[in-house]
Amino acid sequence: MKTRSFAVLIYKEDDMYIAECPEVGTVDQGETIEQAIASLKQATQLYLEEFPLPETSPRYMTSIEITYA
Repeated sequence: MKTRSFAVLIYKEDDMYIAECPEVGTVDQGETIEQAIASLKQATQLYLEEFPLPETSPRYMTSIEITYA
């Protein structure tokens, strides 16, 4: 069994938190951030059991600040 880390994006829509794993394409939701992440983790595990990802080098995420008009 493999262990791998994935990025998770979280945002709020109406009264639910949406959690998205952009590397895999899975999305789930919950009433709290913790519930959304737990649901996403389960959905992603199930997805990867059926559709394993190829081995890749680690990816890093950061942010940038941009000034615009």
